[in-house]
Amino acid sequence: MVTLKQGKVLLYNNEVIVEDATLEALNNKLNELGQENIESIDNAQENTIAASIFESHNVSEDKKNLKLKFDSLTSHDLTYVGVIQTAKASGLKKFPVPYILTNCHNSLCAVGGTLNDDDHLFGLTAAKKYGGIFVPAHQAVIHQYMREMYANCGHMILGTDSHTRYGALGTMGVGEGGGEIVKQLLENTYDMEKPEVIAVYLEGNIRRGIGPQDIALAIIREVFENGFVKNKVMEFVGPGIENLSIDFRNGIDVMTTETTCLTSIWCTDEKVKEYFEVHNRPKAYKELKPGKVAMYDGLVKVDLSKVECMIALPFHPSNAYTIKELNENLEEILEKTEIEAQKQISNPNLKLDLRSKIVDGKLKVDQAEIAGCSGGMYENIQAAANILSGKELTNDYYTLSIYPASTPIYSKMIEDGSASELTKAGVLIKTAFCGPCFGAGDVPAHGSLSIRHTTRNFPNREGSKPGDGQLTSVALMDARSIAATSLNGGILTAATDLEYDETANTYSFDKSPYRRVYDGFEKGNENEELKLGPNITEWPEMISLEEDVLLKVASVIGDPVTTTDELIPSGDAATYRSNPKKMSDYTLSRRDPEYVPAAKSIQALEEERRDFVRGNVSEVSEELKDLVETINPNSSVEEFLNNTGFGSVVYAVKPGDGSAREQAASSQRVLGGLANITVEYATKRYRSNLVNWGIIPFTADQSVINELDRNDYIYIPKMRSKVVNGEKTIIAKVIGTNKEKEIELKLNDVTEEEAQVILDGSLINFYANVNKKKTEEKVLVNN
Repeated sequence: MVTLKQGKVLLYNNEVIVEDATLEALNNKLNELGQENIESIDNAQENTIAASIFESHNVSEDKKNLKLKFDSLTSHDLTYVGVIQTAKASGLKKFPVPYILTNCHNSLCAVGGTLNDDDHLFGLTAAKKYGGIFVPAHQAVIHQYMREMYANCGHMILGTDSHTRYGALGTMGVGEGGGEIVKQLLENTYDMEKPEVIAVYLEGNIRRGIGPQDIALAIIREVFENGFVKNKVMEFVGPGIENLSIDFRNGIDVMTTETTCLTSIWCTDEKVKEYFEVHNRPKAYKELKPGKVAMYDGLVKVDLSKVECMIALPFHPSNAYTIKELNENLEEILEKTEIEAQKQISNPNLKLDLRSKIVDGKLKVDQAEIAGCSGGMYENIQAAANILSGKELTNDYYTLSIYPASTPIYSKMIEDGSASELTKAGVLIKTAFCGPCFGAGDVPAHGSLSIRHTTRNFPNREGSKPGDGQLTSVALMDARSIAATSLNGGILTAATDLEYDETANTYSFDKSPYRRVYDGFEKGNENEELKLGPNITEWPEMISLEEDVLLKVASVIGDPVTTTDELIPSGDAATYRSNPKKMSDYTLSRRDPEYVPAAKSIQALEEERRDFVRGNVSEVSEELKDLVETINPNSSVEEFLNNTGFGSVVYAVKPGDGSAREQAASSQRVLGGLANITVEYATKRYRSNLVNWGIIPFTADQSVINELDRNDYIYIPKMRSKVVNGEKTIIAKVIGTNKEKEIELKLNDVTEEEAQVILDGSLINFYANVNKKKTEEKVLVNN
């Protein structure tokens, strides 16, 4: 189905792949095809689609170290309050480009009383004040709205959601933390080294019953664990593209996030042109394709004709099997999954029991969902309707819920009768909402296995709370096989095993359901008052980095990968997204419940230290004195406290896979976090989030984990000077019970601006200092 090729490859006329990236090999291939020879491949690396888009958005003359400005920005109600509060504190006057605020993440969650609508009202008043676009709750999930209304061929969109992916529509989407949106709102740039570009070469055609999730899971299975496309661009090329509809392409594209790639882009064609015409935006279309000869940094080759129906078992989209393979080896694969999954379950009293779902030699699931930016598209729902029309679902516990991704899609379903057919079959149809994807809706019963056409199946992402003795799990599948399984009473069934009519209704787009969307771009009113509900609070004080640093080890996580959802849970925890202190109490709560008390203990000592340094108290506690004596007996208490900042540190092997939510970093900072130590960061966006919140992104050899225990201390003299001087190797002293030794930490690839953000203590402080300097310079000029 999927094969990988390391190293440079050439693509000729978007059809012919030459895996030996030399001029001689290319011409030999052309001779075989009876084509004219090529004289040079010197500029082939600049002939990718990605290269042309980067060039048009790079405001720097440096073509290697890019400084990008985006065409539009987007956030949902899980993140936009924090973004706007940060930007406001940093000097925001107006939104310089379209900034779309959607309300699809906390529109049904009842936890917290008025908190959700308070945030939505804040978003609307912010759109009116600064000139933004506000999409009310239940209108659309964030990415479907952006596809329908803002994707443009050749454009770039930055979003505070990791699934910001519009590559199939010729738009390069990047998901990042809120700090990067803040930079764009303040008319600064997104800075990065130009990434490598991987060709994803599609050939062949799909079989009946195969859907976009099947293709996506087949790719993710091959490239995730080995990091083949990590922080790179996936550029979809090849003759197989023309065989796929736009919804199908979008369904594959949005799942590229799960590969840990940076972004994606596709060739555009007449089908893309037709999509924009249907959506009344014909000017958004432009043909995008690689140059005649384009060079790529690697190859993912997908034979669409060989892809089978897939299922990704808990707890990651890469834990994927063909349904046929699973059914033929059910006991063995489920046992293996249980053993691996157990390593990620924080409550030792809970056991994942998938084998209890085997009934008469077959896997029986308990619930099904087709929802969100990956599952809730029109063609996926139509395929399910074609399978279920005229049939009846079981009247047992098993349920199937479908969430159309936008009100225009829902309106079309009513118009074409598919909504009626599905409800008659027993399907529950609900409004546009991202809840099933992140634990804020349809949480299955304890012990259940839910199959879902959504984006992720990380531990507890569906909403269960292991600390309360709850455990449930999700397997990812395509809508077609979910419908087939639903028809079979919950017994796992591949859609390719069914005979059904694949005839699809022609989609027409009616914008009128969006009449409630507020479009205030370039119409901002500075006199508009922001409405702040009682839960919406300002960010607490973030102090600058002291000369010396004392870190308390608050958590040590040895898992191969730690997801953002483990760092900061979604679901009910997200209700407090606008209250940084309340939100921080959930940090690592489902992975390491002891983290918050450990972090707060050193934070309390830091607050006491600060009071002493500022002259608010004349004496410090015996606990603080004893700590100073333990760490540096040669220093006086006063000298040590004046020079040394206290904070917590998290060690994790590879943190940050998954969501772009900056709360994974900001919540650590609110609790006094000063550093992370990792072997590597799972994604660029998590590392960016750390830096933007003033958290030092150390890396270290994996052996360091053997030297660290919770409540150990790590003392780093002259840390501030080391950052100023750009030192990459940091020698630190670990002090714990019956141990004291040195370890080596690395601080690599820190840009000049990133270093200054770390020194200032946060992006907010960085911009406050920039604005203060500008004001002082202005005063000097005026005088």
